This record gives sequence, C-alpha cells and structure tokens, in this order.
Amino acid sequence: MSAKARSPKSRRPPATRAGTAEAGEYRIDTGTATLVRDSLSADGWTLEVNGVPSSHIDALDPQRLDFEYMRWIASLVEHHDSSGTSASRSASSNGKLRALHLGGGACTLARYFSAVYPDARQVVVELDGKLAELVRDWFDLPRAPLLRIRVGEARAVTETLSENSRDLVVRDVFAGAVTPRPLTTRQFTEHVRRVLSPGGLYVVNCGDTRDLTMAKREAATIGEIFPYTSIVADPAMLKGRRYGNVVIAGSDVPLGDDPALARELLGGAVPAQVWTDERVRAFCRDAKPLSDDEA
Repeated sequence: MSAKARSPKSRRPPATRAGTAEAGEYRIDTGTATLVRDSLSADGWTLEVNGVPSSHIDALDPQRLDFEYMRWIASLVEHHDSSGTSASRSASSNGKLRALHLGGGACTLARYFSAVYPDARQVVVELDGKLAELVRDWFDLPRAPLLRIRVGEARAVTETLSENSRDLVVRDVFAGAVTPRPLTTRQFTEHVRRVLSPGGLYVVNCGDTRDLTMAKREAATIGEIFPYTSIVADPAMLKGRRYGNVVIAGSDVPLGDDPALARELLGGAVPAQVWTDERVRAFCRDAKPLSDDEA
C-alpha cells in the first residue's frame, strides 16, 4: 500500500452515479436480498440477506461507513499502511494496494478502499452470483481491473491464489449469524498467509456471543499462524456483556500499536479499544486453535 495514494478522509469525495437501487425484496441464488432505504439519509441503503443485515452503503459517498466494525477495519488498514510497515508490499505491487475481500454483500469496504486508494486492485469473492449482479447494478461499483467480483466459495478461491499476491485479505463471511467453519481454521489461515506479501495484513470480522468462545479460538488460530496479532472491539463486547463483532488481525510485522489509531478508534458512535499482540495472546491463552480435523 502506498500512503501517497490515500485521499484525505476529511474531504467528501466527488459524487458518484447512484445506480439503479430501489427498495424491495429480490430473489437471489441463496434465498432473498432485501434493500431498505436509510431513514436518516436519502442516499443510504441497508442490504439484508435472508433477513439478516449484511451491509450499509451510501450511494453517493463511498467513504461513509455506517457499520462500526467496518470503520474499525478501515482504521486498522490505514494505520498499518501509514506506519511504514508496508514498504516491501508497495515495492512488490508498484505501490498499488492488492486487496482480497472474502464475502461481498454490498461491497462497501471494497468501494471505500477504491476511494481511499484510487490505484488499488481489488477482488471481492461472493458466493451468490445473483447478489453480485444486483449489487453491481444498484451501486455503480468501480469496474475491473479496479474492482472485480469473483463468484465462488471463499476458501476454494483463496486456495487457488498465488503466493505473495495480496497485500490485504479481509474476511467478512457469514451464513446467518456465524462464519462457516472452513474459513476459520488453522489450515485456511495458512493459505491466507501464503498469499499475503511480506508485511501484509489479514483482518477478520468475528461475530460472537457474550462468552467470547469463538473470538478466543479465532484469535488463537490467527496467533498460531502470524507472529503479530491485534483485536479491535468495543469495551462492552470485550467484557462479555453482549453479542457483537470482534475484529481480529494478523501480520508478520507489529500492528495496532500506533497511538493515533487508539485515539481514532475512541471516536465514532461506538468507541472501541485496540489490543496489541501481548494482550491478545493473554486473552486467548487457554483457547484451542480451530482445525479442519475437528468433527
């Protein structure tokens, strides 16, 4: 990633064409997609897949991220970039962010990074071909080679990718309220590390209950494959007070220790904490890493 390629967050990007979005329920390959207009913004939409909120997107402002966990992911990525740890990645990719998004939805994060890193080359893997087709029509996404949508199963696609071919991998895949187990295991995480460039970043969105069992096991799994880990979540979630999202990241270089990141995460409607590697490993010390071998 090249820090020079980033657009200032404070400047609203030029308006893009709104696309053909219309509220309603649509048949897709895996069930139904429902597009709901944001009651607080004429340009905002929430996409629900089989009744579960999947994405929020602003048709005219790609840098608006309404879901807090997406803001946390964006902050992790941008501070990892600006810390200087991405120099080797930039050299190998001519300064262009090479991102892989596992899980498409409305392609909100991919669209965001296209605005922040205009020269980025991104691939979004989406299982549902009809949903991918609708999203392209609804929201006028950047076209290939800037943003390609590849229809397929996330693990199968990841296993076909070349070594050192991505600088960023974001996993945000859910079947209902849980991530499919094959996308959480040590064996899968090894494939992710293989395709990442030196200094690359792997970020997952883990949805968990108050006991945090899955978050601990996912952190233990990522920590077994990557030498450095980080967690971002709101304090109530980390204290086991509610169901919610825990963002877990791994890299072969330190991450999450930028004081500016900690300050940024305290802003927003839901202030969040960032844990660096030592605290993450203490959090998941007694957790068993996930494996394909489990019944």
